[in-house]
Amino acid sequence: MSSHDENETYVEGEHLGVPTLLDALTDVIERARSMPMSSSVLVNRNEALDLIDELRDALPTQLTRADEVLSDADEVLAEAQSESENLIATARARADELIRTEQVVVRAEAHAREIVAHAEATAATLRHEADDYCDRRLAEFEIDLGKILAQVHSGRVKLAERLGESEEGLPAHDDDR
Repeated sequence: MSSHDENETYVEGEHLGVPTLLDALTDVIERARSMPMSSSVLVNRNEALDLIDELRDALPTQLTRADEVLSDADEVLAEAQSESENLIATARARADELIRTEQVVVRAEAHAREIVAHAEATAATLRHEADDYCDRRLAEFEIDLGKILAQVHSGRVKLAERLGESEEGLPAHDDDR
């Protein structure tokens, strides 16, 4: 490579990137001296060819790096997409499970309400039947007590009659002892 002016950005032996080399080539052309009465310029051939050679050398490296970056990006993207699909599938499965669980809970609560209502109705029926049974038994007991009371009264009347007959023939009792 040939030597360059002090104000150039290109330094011999450096491995510059493609954009830097293109900037240096543009700078060489812009600094070129114009031909009198023409739009043509005098460009330092060696300097321009050195920059073009450097571009040729840098391009495969840059393209290889770009391919690697793209390849890595594709792998990362595919991995991220796979992971996101797995996350979505897991989330959907969990949502389905929660919905099923919620439906089971709702059905269980409804069933529990039915059981409680049935138990309350059964308890009310049993209470009514028990009260009715007790009332019948008390009525029967009342009848039996009425019969016993009538027998006791009849017995007392008979006893009083006998006492009245026996008092006529017996001396009076002395209850004041």
